Amino acid sequence: MAKDFIPNYQIGSAGFHFGNKERRYIGEVLKSHRLSYGPWSKKFEEIFAKEHDSKFAVFSNSGTSALHMALAAMKEEYGWKDGDEVIVPAVTFVATSNIVLFNNMRPVFVDVDPETYNMDPSKIEIAITKKTRVILPVHLFGMPADMDPIMKIAHKYKLRVIEDSCECMFAKYKGKKVGSFGDVGCFSTYIAHFLVTGVGGLALTNNPKLAILMRSFMNHGRDSIYLNIDADKGLSRKKLEMVVAKRFSFVRLGHSMRATELEAALGVAQFEGRRENIKKRRKIAAYYTEHLSDLKDYIQLPPILPDRDNNFMMYPIVLKNMSKKNLVNFLESRNIETREMVPLINQPIYKKLFGKNLELHFPVAHWINNNGFYIGSHPYLKTEEVRYIVKTIHEFFKKKK
Repeated sequence: MAKDFIPNYQIGSAGFHFGNKERRYIGEVLKSHRLSYGPWSKKFEEIFAKEHDSKFAVFSNSGTSALHMALAAMKEEYGWKDGDEVIVPAVTFVATSNIVLFNNMRPVFVDVDPETYNMDPSKIEIAITKKTRVILPVHLFGMPADMDPIMKIAHKYKLRVIEDSCECMFAKYKGKKVGSFGDVGCFSTYIAHFLVTGVGGLALTNNPKLAILMRSFMNHGRDSIYLNIDADKGLSRKKLEMVVAKRFSFVRLGHSMRATELEAALGVAQFEGRRENIKKRRKIAAYYTEHLSDLKDYIQLPPILPDRDNNFMMYPIVLKNMSKKNLVNFLESRNIETREMVPLINQPIYKKLFGKNLELHFPVAHWINNNGFYIGSHPYLKTEEVRYIVKTIHEFFKKKK
């Protein structure tokens, strides 16, 4: 009889693997002697945009940068003022709200749906004021937000929409891909995400003006006449003189948010394996749900809804009537890594900025912050690791009885 599997290492909540294709593509970049924006970056942008039903993609150094330059571009394009407001869900990674503050605008929080953990559309209209400019829904944990009512509200009040899709790629809501509903959709290719490039992010849009502005903000605010090193190649003499005259001209305050050809090559390779990646995530999540369903009196498991995909960037669990603390510590003591369900409004800096009782105004977020955590559902988990996680969760609740 085989011995029970007991790991002597931590089972991570996220993982990645670079195979032969990644190594080959990186080798091609190194042979080209080019690291700044070039053919690999262009290809990654094009295939990613097409996959998400968008015309333009801008590849930057992080999902946070993608969000930051999206809001900055829209603020300039539409003439918004400092202090104008952006509606943000009360449960999300801090970057979603931080980029609003860094753009000198004001985040206005709304509570989230208790089942999907995404922005609750029924809470949005009460948060709208004369200063509201943007709704910023987040597709958390691989689950699309409820976009139809969100877009209906945006149209009713003539608001813009930026989708934070950093935790959700390739998923459909009512047949339409995340990131393609609003003015800009932003994604991340950081280590723990669906596609891993080390660092990286993408901003998608169908608006050519916003695409140009985002590239400018990403490149120190450079004049759009010269946003990559190929912009002065193959031109007539007259056009070349124009480019040379403005090649070192900066027309707005910007940042250095660029990625390199190395990250883009990794992105292309990872993109080509996307279907198997998602298939494995869904399979692992299905196993969790099936084998933890007997604990439904104690824990809430993530749903599969008929109108949208769930691609399970991670697997969230919320305890119904008790703090997560004891269960989390029990799992960690047995080499199972857990993570918080991206709490925002209870963070020390947000208490300082918005008041120490901020969280109490958002009961669902408060419940999730206190009772929720996630475990890994990434495709590099081994079968015995997944079974061990389920067995250990059962062990905890057996001790509680």
